[in-house]
Amino acid sequence: MAITADYHLHSSFSGDSQAPMEEMILKGIELGLTTMCFTEHLDMDFVYEKPEYEGMFELNTDSYLYDLAKYKEKYAGKIRLLFGVELGVQPHLRKELALYAKSYDFDFIIASSHLCNRRDPFFPGFYQCRPDEEAYREYFLSILDNLKVFSNFDVYGHLDYTVRYGKTKDEEYCYEKYKDVLDQILETLLEMEKGIEVNTGAIGYGLKDLNPCTDILKRYRQLGGELVTVGSDAHKPEAIARGFGRAREVLLASGFTYYATFEKRTPEFHRL
Repeated sequence: MAITADYHLHSSFSGDSQAPMEEMILKGIELGLTTMCFTEHLDMDFVYEKPEYEGMFELNTDSYLYDLAKYKEKYAGKIRLLFGVELGVQPHLRKELALYAKSYDFDFIIASSHLCNRRDPFFPGFYQCRPDEEAYREYFLSILDNLKVFSNFDVYGHLDYTVRYGKTKDEEYCYEKYKDVLDQILETLLEMEKGIEVNTGAIGYGLKDLNPCTDILKRYRQLGGELVTVGSDAHKPEAIARGFGRAREVLLASGFTYYATFEKRTPEFHRL
């Protein structure tokens, strides 16, 4: 396996996972990973569309860090374990996000858009009574709004996350339809000196491509982008490093020769 670092992982510290952290770690070791970076969810002021989901995306960071430190010591010499977080960004959370991001010594921060204008693209209601194209465009425009208010992150996660849940998913989706706004996003990220991730979690949703799609990766590289991490977005052990061979092929086809890892918020590059 050429890519040996998984930089998007969730354990039971994330509300949408039931996997004990140690089980995730043991699976990573079994797979031959050299590095695992946990990126537990924190979505402040989340809009929960169902009462049973209330509080799902809150995070007890101190408890998470305590267990990670314990396992980091236990498995020293077998695998490198790093302290990350996946922050859900919303424009009205400028101060809260800034304060949280500097409150802990994270190795790595993913910024993600899990809500779009206070609506959750996970649910069908976001796509009802309009074409998917309109919903997807609204989602992409909301990323630009998020980038105006928050900059203390390393990569933006699964840029076209919304296509996982649309009525037609990515059957009719392509970069060219949204080139105007997607180029603005990529150019803004480059100006901010931020990277993007290749998220292989798309495989679990039956998409024809990864997140983001190959043409977005090619365009990012065309514009001069070099900073890409690779993450499975695994919420259970069996999904760890899923599709990493395919991610390597896509990155090479898109013009990349390296992928990145982070420690203490500093990137290190590894040949694909």
